[in-house]
Amino acid sequence: MRVGLIGAGLWAERAHAPGLANHPGVHLTSVWARRREAAEAIAKTYCTQAADTPAELIDQVDAVAFAVPPEVQGELALQAVKAGKHVILEKPLAATVDQAERLAGAIADAGVASLVSLVRRFTQETMDWLADLRTVGGWVGGNAQWMSGALLSEDYSGSAWRHENGALLDIGPHVIDLMDAALGKVTEVRGATRGKRDLWHFMLGHENGATSTITISLQMPLEPTVVDFSVYGDRGYRLLPGRQTPSDQAFTVMLDDFVAMVHSGTTEHPCDAQRGLHLQRVIEAITEKVS
Repeated sequence: MRVGLIGAGLWAERAHAPGLANHPGVHLTSVWARRREAAEAIAKTYCTQAADTPAELIDQVDAVAFAVPPEVQGELALQAVKAGKHVILEKPLAATVDQAERLAGAIADAGVASLVSLVRRFTQETMDWLADLRTVGGWVGGNAQWMSGALLSEDYSGSAWRHENGALLDIGPHVIDLMDAALGKVTEVRGATRGKRDLWHFMLGHENGATSTITISLQMPLEPTVVDFSVYGDRGYRLLPGRQTPSDQAFTVMLDDFVAMVHSGTTEHPCDAQRGLHLQRVIEAITEKVS
């Protein structure tokens, strides 16, 4: 399957490009980025070509992987989908719920495959944890925290959208997704605050009556990063600690699923564009609570 990469920033360089180039079911065909020199550098590393425009890249491939800011993805992914291309999307899906709805609707209308890069979902420890929760049942609440100093480092100094929107748009989708998968669909935001050092606290209500409390920040001077998820209920307490599987391995598993979807004609997946739209709606509700 011919796949083009749109974007040449940090994650494109560290995850998307090597993941696509090294996957046996994928041929990294073309790269486009706003900064031509960055696209050419990735293309040279992986023996492919840099496209002059997004439209040129879209014409050359069967699928497009995105590693760009939300507002850019919302526009360019729409072009790709309308051209009948399958898409691998970053989170959040777009800059706004309206933009995300247009994209998700276009994906459904086109009948193409889509996956959102919720890479924690593709690790074995997460899959085992969620499977155990479904088997046991009876969970009434949960907690999650993800705190790091990522936005204090030079790695993200040029990422304007991350600095403007903070942890909620960047790691918020990962955290909300896992608590939603663990406790049931989020149906309401019961409260939310944003404090110093981009420290977000929010409480979510889930469809079966469970509640979850979440704390996230990307401006806490912590080393190492603090990441853990837990649930509790009639059968005790279950913890998903830290991160055992490296991100590159999780990305490969995600690509396995994507390739299988395209070859089988499947368009539904637990991490497809509809999932991304649901997460975007929850994020907007949190933002409204804070406002």
